[in-house]
Amino acid sequence: MRTAIKSVRKAIESGDKELAQSVFRQSTKILDSIASKGIIHKNKAARHKSRLSHSIKVMA
Repeated sequence: MRTAIKSVRKAIESGDKELAQSVFRQSTKILDSIASKGIIHKNKAARHKSRLSHSIKVMA
C-alpha cells in the first residue's frame, strides 16, 4: 500500500500528468483490494484516493 502511494506521489512530483494518472489507477486497485480484505478501513482507502486524485487534478 505504501509503495503504491509513494509511486503516485513520485509521479506527481515529476510533473507528468499522464504518468501520474496511470499510476493512480493502479494504486486505486491496490487500495480497494486491501480495504476489501479488511487490512485497512474503507474510509482510510477512500481518503488516500481522494487526496491523491486532488493532487493530480491540481497539476498544471
